[in-house]
Amino acid sequence: MTTLTPARNSRRRPLTALAKAEYLQFRRNKTLVWMALFFPVGISLSMYSIATRHDAPTASTVAMTFELIALVALLFVQYYSVLSMVTTRRGEGVLKRLRTGEAADWQIQTAPAVPGALVTIASVLVVAAVVYGTGAPAPVNPLAIGLGIVGGIVLFSLLALATSAVTKNAEAAQITSLPVITVAMLGVASFRGALPDRLAEPADWTPFAAISDLVSLGAAGRTATAADTEQALDFAGTFGELGRPFATLAIWTALAFVLTRKSFRWDDRG
Repeated sequence: MTTLTPARNSRRRPLTALAKAEYLQFRRNKTLVWMALFFPVGISLSMYSIATRHDAPTASTVAMTFELIALVALLFVQYYSVLSMVTTRRGEGVLKRLRTGEAADWQIQTAPAVPGALVTIASVLVVAAVVYGTGAPAPVNPLAIGLGIVGGIVLFSLLALATSAVTKNAEAAQITSLPVITVAMLGVASFRGALPDRLAEPADWTPFAAISDLVSLGAAGRTATAADTEQALDFAGTFGELGRPFATLAIWTALAFVLTRKSFRWDDRG
């Protein structure tokens, strides 16, 4: 047992070092830091404040707030930061050089996701502290909220790696990211609720729809598109409804992983 520990630790050190380096680069980008720290939290809490200005906070309001923080943080912090950082590192030849060192490929690909993941989780915790600190109904199933956020971080990090294959530089990311952003927006509860049934059904299988439903089940005991008059489930009851959104999230994650393995480029020439 003890002989395996040093080897296991040595495998972890490159990822830790790379993650620290990516964090330093992330911190030096003042625009990215400002957007990451204040944009998701500011928008979410502003909408929550407007929704509860004249009425007491409800479970539906809380679910809407968590959906909003998840959407903004996962798209504009996690997804976009990983896409821009990986594309920039590839253009500078950093990715190719890193492959000659001790780090495994998966560690090099994972490191750029760490700063955004930490900021995303911290943003959700800040919003949760404010929301529940103002007397909002307690979450029905916090595990479902955590599953939606963590699963979303993994999925959108993989989607960013896959998108980088068709992104020439950081400026081009503004264009190449649009398909992923558009598909994600289709999963927003308010948009799905406005669609006719024949279009709403496919929209329920989009990646962010899964995250939206998981977060809503955790916060309000109902899926994101359920009517407010629908009976909310208790903690045990929500587990019976987690199957479809979890399966959707797992399928998209698997597809993104396969696409990343097949298309990811370590050098601009190949």
